Amino acid sequence: MSRLTPTRPARSAPGPRRVLLAGSAGNFTEWYEFGVYGAFATVIADRFFTPAHAAGQGGAGPLVAAYASFAVSFFFRPAGAVLFGRIGDRAGRRPALVLVIALMTLATTLIGLLPDRDTIGVAAPWLLTLLRVLQGLCLGGEFGGAVALMAESAPPGRRGRHGAWQSFTVALGLLAGAAVAALLAALLTPAALHAWGWRVPFLLALPLGLAAYRLRTGLPDDPPPPPPPPAAGEPGRRAVGTVLPVGTVRAVGLGVGRLMGWSAAGYTFLVVLPSYLQATLGASFRQALTATALANLGFAAAILPAGILSDRVGRRPVMLAGALGVTLLALPLFHLLQDPAAGAPVKAAAVLGAGATVGLLAGPGPAMLAEMFPARVRCTGLGLAYALTGAVFSGCAGLVITALTAATGDHDVPAYYAAGTCALSALALAGVRGDDHRRPLR
Repeated sequence: MSRLTPTRPARSAPGPRRVLLAGSAGNFTEWYEFGVYGAFATVIADRFFTPAHAAGQGGAGPLVAAYASFAVSFFFRPAGAVLFGRIGDRAGRRPALVLVIALMTLATTLIGLLPDRDTIGVAAPWLLTLLRVLQGLCLGGEFGGAVALMAESAPPGRRGRHGAWQSFTVALGLLAGAAVAALLAALLTPAALHAWGWRVPFLLALPLGLAAYRLRTGLPDDPPPPPPPPAAGEPGRRAVGTVLPVGTVRAVGLGVGRLMGWSAAGYTFLVVLPSYLQATLGASFRQALTATALANLGFAAAILPAGILSDRVGRRPVMLAGALGVTLLALPLFHLLQDPAAGAPVKAAAVLGAGATVGLLAGPGPAMLAEMFPARVRCTGLGLAYALTGAVFSGCAGLVITALTAATGDHDVPAYYAAGTCALSALALAGVRGDDHRRPLR
């Protein structure tokens, strides 16, 4: 009797829920760290960018330097989008996403262990900036791979819902970062928080990242087919000096226009707000963190409903409502925050509503981008559009707002920034086709 050699069963493709979890877990970890950095910007400015002889003297210079380091990392996001996007488009979504989360977790953990300026001198801010650059590269690659994975695995009529999970985990990550910072501020003395407590949230990224890494390595390899040769008359020829077809380059530019309001308003209300409230309005650290947590809570609460609604009525009306809402309400919101006669509950409700308005942009945004690009360049195209927008309108938000406010003394600078970009974004969003949510992905 011959023996039969057992064969290993083929690995089944993951279901939509498993794909969502794998994509969302890594995204949560990466944006958690960005929330932590924003919450502790004033502490980081003092520990890394303030000379020892000037500690405690205040001034906007160190805070501007801390946000400059923040902005530098964003300018490396487009390079990360191209680097990891090409891996995702050629070798499959899984290898790119696994590599991204491994490198991001390493960089974040090292920030928590990095000696400050009092210990190693001028090397400290340079090393911090180098780690922020690595994080920028990773975050640039995260969005394209995660959104492509989520959109492509979505059941018919649910791309908005699935894509919204990417934005939802951004909100959860930012909210978790602010919440951990607020908890530490409540449990530790200001001296302990300043000396070592700020490191704890960065070190917590290690177990979070390892869990996300394990989830992503459990996904099977499923590389996309090689790109077909362009047919005659199609915009498939390569743009000079680029790795993308001309039509894709144009789509990236249009994507930047559609995203700029979401990007600028999101970072104004969700990341820059704590240091703005402290440096400009004299709020305490705890008050600033509470306001930021409320804004992120409103943002998170609106994202999934906005994505689901966009599957029914289309991406355009939902996103236009968000862009026009920020355009009209940003200035009244900041006047309310500056008004000493306004009660705390009223200010809390206003900040909560501001976050929810940005959520109307963030919910349908990922699906809208995925629908703009064909599969063979989807990771690279949508990732690059998102990364370029972030580099210009998010990474520079803290730097521009802090520097202009200090230079002009105008406390309304954040409102002008958010409202102006959303007004321009509304013009670009008006061109979204009304039936894109019903069409199959290319």
